[in-house]
Amino acid sequence: MSNILEVQNVVKQYGDYTALNNVSLQVPKGSIYGLLGPNGAGKTSLIRIINQITMPDSGIVFLDGEKLHPEHVKHIGYMPEERGLYKTMKVGEQCLYLAQLKGMSEAEAKKQLKYWFEKFEIQGWWDKKIQELSKGMAQKIQFIVTVLHQPKLLILDEPFSGFDPVNANLIKDEIIELNKKGTSVIFSTHRMESVEEMCDYIALIHKSNKLIEGKLDDVKRQHRTNTYQVGIVTNNIEGLMLQLTHKFTLNQTNFKSLNDDLKLEVHLGQYHSNDLLSILTQFGQVTHFVEKIPTVNDIFIQTVSQ
Repeated sequence: MSNILEVQNVVKQYGDYTALNNVSLQVPKGSIYGLLGPNGAGKTSLIRIINQITMPDSGIVFLDGEKLHPEHVKHIGYMPEERGLYKTMKVGEQCLYLAQLKGMSEAEAKKQLKYWFEKFEIQGWWDKKIQELSKGMAQKIQFIVTVLHQPKLLILDEPFSGFDPVNANLIKDEIIELNKKGTSVIFSTHRMESVEEMCDYIALIHKSNKLIEGKLDDVKRQHRTNTYQVGIVTNNIEGLMLQLTHKFTLNQTNFKSLNDDLKLEVHLGQYHSNDLLSILTQFGQVTHFVEKIPTVNDIFIQTVSQ
């Protein structure tokens, strides 16, 4: 798969502070790519470089195979965490202005705005000033002007900030729909459940360095802990525990019982899952047997902590 964006060995410093330390990334075309990291990790510095708001001290960025240049701004949509609408301008006037900054004609901008305003059922907002809108309403306008010019690459920094659950779900569905139509998405958020649900690829930046990058499923496999969650109905708990602790480590034995099931979390160590299953079947009826795969949140916390 070719890449919509390639960041090669980018360094960015502010005085004595290094915001990005030789960071390289590859964002595949058509992907939803989660850019993760704690506050101050360097994510915003990288996003600003991709948008040519600032320049790297060294390193190169390529968009769709071409070295980044000013004309590429027409192919990128960027919604920053700190929104940037002019509060005293009317909604329609502002949308037209921002669309034309992205290279759209007034006629094409009006056509696309009509589509989005009808889609979001906000036709009555055209002559309202931004300062008259709630934060969630203003967020909808910010999203519309970000995607209006149909960018190849959409960069969203905390896109659900300020939205209630209903409208957050609406925006999530729109991001997925745009992606299905071919838009590549870089998605920066602290909402790990959204990353699990939406992202194909992730990268984790911490203290200016890239620590993790790859396909989400591959990253989760690489962080497997060889731990299984099991459930069993047995009349011989003491004998079962004796056999299990002889070979395995029981990480957790305090799961609530359900229908008299004993629920355990077992770390296999040097042994195989078949060894665990063999012991369990000797002592009763196995009702639950599944590998515990780490969540993105688990991986995030573990990596940053280490």
